[in-house]
Amino acid sequence: MAEKSAVEAIRAGDVPALRRLLESEPSLATARVDGARTLLHVATAWPGHFPNVAETIAVLAGAGADVDARFAGEHAETPLHWAASTDDVQALDALLDAGADIEAPGAVIAGGTALADAVAFAQWNAARRLVARGAAVEPRHAAALGLMDQVTVSGQVELDLAFWYACHGGRREVAERLLERGATLDWLPPWERLTPLDAAERHGFAAVATWLRGRGARSYKDL
Repeated sequence: MAEKSAVEAIRAGDVPALRRLLESEPSLATARVDGARTLLHVATAWPGHFPNVAETIAVLAGAGADVDARFAGEHAETPLHWAASTDDVQALDALLDAGADIEAPGAVIAGGTALADAVAFAQWNAARRLVARGAAVEPRHAAALGLMDQVTVSGQVELDLAFWYACHGGRREVAERLLERGATLDWLPPWERLTPLDAAERHGFAAVATWLRGRGARSYKDL
């Protein structure tokens, strides 16, 4: 079956084989694998970082693949969202070079952009590259990436959210400044039962966790 062969070629990084398949069956460029994924989604699927992925994406886009195609599932993610979620900077760059919309919605995280997925899943290389390539940065994302000059919050909810993300991203300086401004030390986000301390410890930010404990922060299990 041509679709199966194309998937195998993409995962193996066999670009010549992929080209031959697309030439013999052009409809593969826009086909849906399992009725849900495009071949560009295959190229950016977990765990990502497939061999020759940038060339693979260029070949698919050149053959007519829609770089902004949506996954037909619970979340309408584009291939760019998937590349961001696997920290695959080569795939991310190739998609943007092919014209992918950096602000396309559909992320697992609140239906947001690829940057929302990258930051939420702690895919820092992808997050930084998206920012460098012009992605719009929300205050929470800025806090997680240490971009204090872009952490402009209005109201307690945004302040608490930015503080949680600063701890999630291991950004002690940002967290300190937000706590001084009145952020809630043990704030719990609506999507998971993790305090800022839990968020810092989850990603191994020991220095931030030690600082938080010194300020009296608690884990969710201790609340």
